[in-house]
This record gives sequence, C-alpha cells and structure tokens, in this order.
Amino acid sequence: MNNEVAPLGVPAPQNLLTSFRHVMAAVCTPVSVVTTVAGGRPHGTTVSAFASLSMDPPMVLVSLDRHSDLLTLIRETGAFGLNVLSSGQSALAVNFARKGETKFADVAWDLEAGVPRLPGTCGFLACDVAEAVAGGDHVVLLGHVRFTEPTGGQPLTYHSREFGTHAALEEATA
Repeated sequence: MNNEVAPLGVPAPQNLLTSFRHVMAAVCTPVSVVTTVAGGRPHGTTVSAFASLSMDPPMVLVSLDRHSDLLTLIRETGAFGLNVLSSGQSALAVNFARKGETKFADVAWDLEAGVPRLPGTCGFLACDVAEAVAGGDHVVLLGHVRFTEPTGGQPLTYHSREFGTHAALEEATA
C-alpha cells in the first residue's frame, strides 16, 4: 500500500506518481472534445476530465493542461464547446489528442452558439467561462452552459488506457 503524502509545493515521489497514475487509469471517464474559435479558425483538444458542476445555473468543469494552446485561446475568447463523444468516435478522440494545428483537417464541424460542434456526438454544450482555477499542472475551467443539445447514443469512455462504452448491468433478482 502506498499512502505516502507529498506536501503542497514539493514534487511528489516517483512511486506516488506511478501509483496515482494506476489508480486513475481504473476510473472510467467520459471522453469529449473541447473546442473554441479563434482567429477565424476552429481549435480543439480531447479531454477526459470534465463533469457536471451545477444544475441551477447549469455549469460544467473542464480540466486542461496549464501549457495547453487551447487553454490560452479559451481564455482569450471566453467561450468553449463541449462535444461529448459517442462510442463510435474513438478516431476523433485520438485525432484531437495529438499536438498540432491541423486537428480539424478533414473533420466535419458546424458553428453552433459561437463554438465548433462535431456531428454524431452524444451531446453538445456551449459555455462561457465563469472562472479559471489553477490546480497542479492543470487549470479547471468553470463554464456557464448557455446552449445544450442532447442527441443520445452510447458515450465513448476511457478506462485502463482503452476506449470503450457504457453497458447497463442486469438488475439483480431476489
């Protein structure tokens, strides 16, 4: 068991980082592409760290690496789209996870509520940045949802470094 504590501001020991990475790989997360428009062009990146924050008002949180080019652009524009990928969109997830300026090459998209929307997703949210909160090597964006469209379907998930989807369990009978 690894219960070693890393004090705030002190680099964590390697064995703690390795153990933490293994524990986090065991957590099933939804996969989305966060988008914005800047300089007349669409920009985006794949994230698995997002969640619903508040129902009233509707808010979400999204975590981006503090050195992310997309984070810089979202801070400038003040808006982002959250495209919740469906189970058949793992190729999009891989495409938007890579570095570079050509992520939208050969990718269909529409401008919806001022931000890029990818077709075929489980759902789409357009958000305005309410706050940006530093957290370690990431920044958490708190977003006010101003437009939403649920489209249904099975979500793309990430678990144990593999893509998958959700499957309901059979109800237990007594």
